[in-house]
Formats: sequence, structure tokens, C-alpha cells
Amino acid sequence: MSEAGIGAGRAGRRSSYSASRVWFITGVSAVLLAAILAGIFIYWRSPTRGLPYHDAFAELHTGEWTAYGGTWEVAQGAIHNDSDERGAKLVTGSQYWRNYSIEADVMLLGMGGDAGLIVRTSNEEEGVDAYNGYYAGLRTLDNTLTLGRAGYGWMEVNFPLKPRGTRVVASRWYHLKLLAYGCQLVASAAPLLPDAHAGSPTIISITDESCLPAGRAGLRSYSSGGIWRNVAIKPATRRDLDEMLSQGRSQIAATPQHSLTELSNAGGSITPPAEDQPPALPSSPNTQPISSLRLASLARPVTSTVRGIVILNSPALFVEDATGGVAVHLKTPQPLKVGDEVEVTGEVHADAFSSRLEDAVVRVLWEGTPMPAVSVTASQAATGAFDSTFVEVTGALEKKSYGPDDSLILDLDSGQQSFRAILNRGRAGEIYERVKPGSTLLLRGVTVVDPAYTQSLTPFAVLVHSSDDLEILAGPPWWSTGHLVAIGIGLLLAALVTNFLYHRIDRMRLRAVIEERERLAYEMHDTLAQSVAGIGFQLEAIRTQTPETLAKVHRQLDQASELVRHSHAEARRSIRMLRPQQLESEGLLTALTHTAERLVEGGPVQIHAVSLGEPRALPLRVADALYRIGQEALANAVRHAHPGIIRIEIEYTRQTVRLLIADDGIGFAQGEEQGLGLLGMRKRAASIAARLNIRNRKTSGPIQGTDVQVTAPLPPENSWLAWPATAWRYLRELHHG
Repeated sequence: MSEAGIGAGRAGRRSSYSASRVWFITGVSAVLLAAILAGIFIYWRSPTRGLPYHDAFAELHTGEWTAYGGTWEVAQGAIHNDSDERGAKLVTGSQYWRNYSIEADVMLLGMGGDAGLIVRTSNEEEGVDAYNGYYAGLRTLDNTLTLGRAGYGWMEVNFPLKPRGTRVVASRWYHLKLLAYGCQLVASAAPLLPDAHAGSPTIISITDESCLPAGRAGLRSYSSGGIWRNVAIKPATRRDLDEMLSQGRSQIAATPQHSLTELSNAGGSITPPAEDQPPALPSSPNTQPISSLRLASLARPVTSTVRGIVILNSPALFVEDATGGVAVHLKTPQPLKVGDEVEVTGEVHADAFSSRLEDAVVRVLWEGTPMPAVSVTASQAATGAFDSTFVEVTGALEKKSYGPDDSLILDLDSGQQSFRAILNRGRAGEIYERVKPGSTLLLRGVTVVDPAYTQSLTPFAVLVHSSDDLEILAGPPWWSTGHLVAIGIGLLLAALVTNFLYHRIDRMRLRAVIEERERLAYEMHDTLAQSVAGIGFQLEAIRTQTPETLAKVHRQLDQASELVRHSHAEARRSIRMLRPQQLESEGLLTALTHTAERLVEGGPVQIHAVSLGEPRALPLRVADALYRIGQEALANAVRHAHPGIIRIEIEYTRQTVRLLIADDGIGFAQGEEQGLGLLGMRKRAASIAARLNIRNRKTSGPIQGTDVQVTAPLPPENSWLAWPATAWRYLRELHHG
């Protein structure tokens, strides 16, 4: 087999091996990617992802919890909902949690309602029973532990606390636990003793044949506020279920177990209690509207009694009725919830826009629901007409800061009106970190004009009770100063990267061209030049052996030998032009000077080389083009102009490099300008966006020589604005390309 055939076979095998390797790597990468995606999918749907869990309320961290109604806030290491809203929920966790338990210490804040825990919840919304899940809680109305299922409706089983006669009362801690395993649910509740240990538990269980398989966990209250602490969630096993049931069997009475489908029980109720809430206490006959307090005498304090609904209990107490609101300073601290209907008696002190009650005594008449907010504009609130009133107002955030007592202060603008909002840190800390200046916010809170809150910096302030009373309507506009600066920096970096890649690719392309030229030079040296040299040797041998009598043959052999020597010299010249190693090692001016000296070697022509300006490193593409143009200009001058002096001049400026090849010869005829050599020079000049000018130099007399001048642009040195010039040069190159 020939060497060509062997080489082709090896190349085919290499190509086949490379293709197989590419397919193998591609297949392995696809399998790894699929495995990673499958792992992420399995992990995300894992029924134990994020378990076990313990709350971080002591660190004021509640970012993993989502509220649906209520006024959820963190204080003293516990989560509070001091609203009497029906069906307030706070949930967390994964929708794929299946078998797990949740337990916590629970305290009810009011009578006539319940508070407890949720498991396997989904599709949560604000409203009564507006979710799909299971709930266990303590109810004050009938002193029972209740366990049931919500599905935008309610079905339950409840059982009295043990021992018999134990009551569910407000302001007392109970330990509550709810476990879900398969389709069986078990709940237990016990009062916490003074040493923080749970007493004898009451345990109740249900079986739901069409059970909800998975869902999140959470907290819930109904018509009563509550406090939860030490919330812990962990995976549950069959053993955990049996242990809870065995606790109930060890008691005097067996643990009641019920089926929701059969709606049967062992003495417990299977329906929610009737809506027979404790009646509201009668109010005093001498109560008066809150708006009448502004008419009180400023000369001496008077005692008055008003009836209204609590609209704020922290950092101060405010009560509102249909006529207005009033600030209340209690004689003795008293736990009150937002929404409580109260009767307040105290000394009236009139302020500029409203009044306040000092040394007040409060009597709770009814545990109601929070009062709806009055929607006002910032300009309306700034008049003082809504002082001590629960309002809803919007504004754009200007700045945010921390105030005294770890409060959060938001400075806002609405049109030409500025105001501030004050929040307790609690859960609001999560929103505080997330909200950005320039965002549009909706606030619900109590307006105050008291300088103690406004610091005399704004006309009014809004006291926001809960983070749920703050909504982000819109983020900051994208054209903010920071974003514009970031976009500008990004565009600049992209331009610099593009410029760098362009020059890198261009240099790699030119390097490939130079390597190909060197390869051709070696090929020409090893084939053409050696063959021509061999032909010349053979001709010399033939001439030597030819008789002297054949003069005509000798002359033809001499002519052939001369032609071979000339061809060999031209081949060597072409090889030197294809291998300009001295261009990189010696520089452009030195390389052109050596080229000129070789062209005029042994002749009378003088070479003058001059460098002007501060020499600088030239891009490889520019240097190669100038070198080729200079070679052609020197060759033309030596062949056709018959000069006595050839001048090589290179001038460097900040933005350009200029090459001049000047001779004092006879010039060139205009028809020669379109020759192959001159057309090649113009093509090379256009490839680097350079200007080429060829002219005969003369005075009034005959031609005095020829000037070949080429001026090429250079990128600015150490400039961040180099990319526009590079882009423009690149476009010119494409245009002339």
C-alpha cells in the first residue's frame, strides 16, 4: 500500500475515533445531566425535605412562614396573632410533606374562639376554613380539644379536656401536638404546669378513608387571638403513632377514635358548636362619641367614657368609633387585642387635632373583628382630620432606617406630601430587608400628628401594627440611578470583552495565516527551490560534456542556466517574503531595511532608514500588512525606478502609524498603477482600514522620484474608550472586505 493510502487510513481511523469519542462524551454528559435533574426533582418532592424543623422566633426570623389573614408578629421568642379574625392562618413547609407531627405551646388570647395547629394543608386563602387540611385546636366555648378536616367547609370531632372539669381559659399555656400518619390523625393537648412540663394529656384520633396525602404545616386561630412558641415539626413513623395512642389507652377512659366518613363518636360532638357566643356586656349609659372629646374644656381635665374598637395596641393604644379615634394611656397595663370592643373611662386632654384619655380604665365588652381601614390620601391625612384614625394610604419609599426600641422607620412621599411609617421589627424585619427605595407601598395603620412620632419632620406618621398591614404594590423603577450605572458598567464590560475577543480571534486568524505561509515556504524550499537548483546542476553538467565545437548549443545552455539561476533567486525571494520571522524579532523598520539591503546588495543604491515619534508595539495584523506593502514598494523601486537613494521612514503618533517608501528614481507611468503588485498593495491597505497614497514627486522640471505612503489607524493605548474606534475600524474592514 502506498504512503498516501496508509496516511488516508490513519486519518480515517483518527476521524472515526474522534467521532466516537465525541458521541461518548455527549452521551455521558446527557446521562449526568439527566441524573442531576432527576436528583433535584426527587429532592424537591421528598416528603422529608426541610425536616426536622424548629422555629427561629427568638431570632426574629419568620421568612419561611406565609400569613393568610391575622396580625402575626414576633415578640419575646413567640409568634403572636392578637386579632379576633376568624380563620387567620400562618403556614410553612413543603407541599410534599406526608407523615409528620407538629407540636407547640399555645396560649389563647380571648374567649369564644379556638387556636391550634394545621397539618397537610394546601390551597390556602384568607377566610374561614379557606384551605384543604386538618386542624386540631383548643376551644374556650365548650372547653374541648377539637380535631377535624377543612375543605372550604368544616367537619370535626371534639372531646372535653381531662381530667373532667378542666377548662380551656385564655392567657394560659397548653402544649398541643398533632400527628398525621397515613390516613390516621391523632391530637393531644395538656396544660403546661408551672415547671413548664405538660400535665395529663387529652388525646383524640380520627381516621379519614379519603385522606389528604400531603401538605404544609401551620398555625391557626378562630375568633380568638393566640400565641405560639417552641414550634417543632419532625417526621412521624408508625411507632410514633402507636406511642401517642398508647398514652390515651393508659388513661382511665380509652382514647376516642372516630371515622369522618361514619360521623360517629364515643360521646364527643361531631359538629362545630352552635354560634352561641357569650353575649356582649352592656355599656354604661353615659358613654359619648369620641368626636365630642374635642369639645372638652382646656381649663381643667374632665372624666369621660367612650365606647369603641381597639385599632392599635402597640406601641400605644388607640380606640376608634364611627366618629373618630382617640389615644388611650392606661392606668394599669392590660392585654387587649385589635378588634376588641371596649369601654374606656379616663381624663380628657385636648390636643391640636384630637384628644387623648389619660389614666384610663378599659373594660372589654366584646371580642369582635378588626375595623376596616378608611382609604385616604397623604394630603388628606396631613390636614389632621384623621388623627388617631385607622386609615389606608399609599406612598413611595424614599429611605428606611432603624428607630429607637428597635422599631423600623420608613420615610415616604406621595406627590408633594411626605410622611413616615413606624413598625415594630418582628416579622416586618423580613419586608424591611426586601423593600427597596423607590418602591410603592400600601400601608394600613393609625395616623398620628404627635411630634413624639413625627419628630416634627413630617406632618403625620402612620403607626403600622403588623407586617401584614404593609404591601409592596410596585418595586422601584428600573431606570433608577443605580440601575443605569449598573447597565452602563455592564455594557462597558461587554464591549471590553467583545473587543478583547475580537482582537484575540483576529490575532489567532492572522497567526494561522502566518503559519500557513511558513508551511508553504518550507514546501517551496523543499520542492520548487531544490528542483530548480537540481535543474541548474544538470544543465551545468550537460554543458561541461558538450563539445566546444557546438557553440550554438553552449549559448542555449548558458541562457537556460541563467534563466534557472534567475528563477532560483525569485523562488528564494518568494520564500523570504512568506517567512518574515524577522518582523517579530527585529521590528518593522529593521525588517524592511534588511529586505531593502538584500534587494540592492552589490549595487550603488543607498538605503536610508528613519523612525519618527515614540515607537510602540504594532498589532500583528497591521505590522504584517505594512511589511508586505513595504516589500512590494521596495521591489518596484529597485526594478523599475533605477534610484540612487531609497528612504524608509516610519512615523508613530497616538492614533496612527505612517510608512513612507521614497526613492529619487524616474517615477512610474500612470498605466502601471493598475498592475498586480499595486492592486495587491491597495488590497492590503484596505484590509487594515489604512490610506495608501502613491505619487510621483516632481518640481517644474522632470520627475524627481516616487513616494509610496500608507497611514494605518491604531487603537488608543490604555483607554477604556478603545472599543468604539475598534468597532468603526472593523466595520470599515467589512465594507472594504
